[in-house]
Order: sequence, then C-alpha cells, then structure tokens
Amino acid sequence: MVEDDSDLRLEGVDRTPREMLAYQLGWMGLIRGWDSDELAGKEVITPAPGYKWNQMSAIYEGFYATYNAQSLSELKQMYKQAVADLLNWLQDFSDDELFQPGGRKWAQSTPSNWPIWKWIHINTAAPFKTFRSKIRKWKKVRAEICH
Repeated sequence: MVEDDSDLRLEGVDRTPREMLAYQLGWMGLIRGWDSDELAGKEVITPAPGYKWNQMSAIYEGFYATYNAQSLSELKQMYKQAVADLLNWLQDFSDDELFQPGGRKWAQSTPSNWPIWKWIHINTAAPFKTFRSKIRKWKKVRAEICH
C-alpha cells in the first residue's frame, strides 16, 4: 500500500487504512488505560471522560486525530507493538479475572457486565477480522481506479 493513499476514502469502504489502524490502536489504548487507571486507584470513566457510549463516532474521530501525524509504516509498527503489549498484559490475569464477569470494576461499567476477555474481543479481535476484509476491498477498489 502506498503511503500517499493511506487516507484515501473509497466508495464501499467506510474507513481509510489509516483510520482502521487508528481505531485498533485507540481501542487497545482505551482498554489498557482503564485497567491501568483502576490499578492505580483512579476513577475509571468509560468509554472516556466527557463521552457516553452513544457518542462512539466522536471517540473514533479522536483516535483518528491522535494517530494522524504518523506514517503508515509507523502505524503498522505501533500496531504490532500494541498487540504484543496486549498479549503480555493478558498474561497477568488469572483465568477467573479474564473469563468471569467482575474481573475488574471497569468491565462492570455497563449493564452487560462482560468479562474482560469479551471487552478485548469485541474491541480488538472482532473489528480486526472485519477490517481485514475491508482492507482487501479497499485494495481492490484502489487498483481498479489506478488502472
């Protein structure tokens, strides 16, 4: 993928490649931040201070702005490091903390009371699977308009 194209919005794909990486980085940062804050004895506000769960598009715009200055290459490297850090972080949880509701207070912050694994899955692994197909579609549409 060409760096100049990373912000190219194409018909049929709702996010640019840069936005997809920023979304993933943003969510990994939010979840890790909630846990870090809770362990430090700070009040955890989900999804983020000043936002409610029905304002996710505004949070996503914040993710995009946060990572806008990095090159696509830098974002890819940041993503690889964030995934490695996330996997290392998960090793610190007991099975009960990770798989049973109530593992952390922040995970109980919505009526769904998801266990930690589900927060991580819903906000990192599941979107990545969707983004994989969106990236393939983006590349296909991009190739069609370049030829």
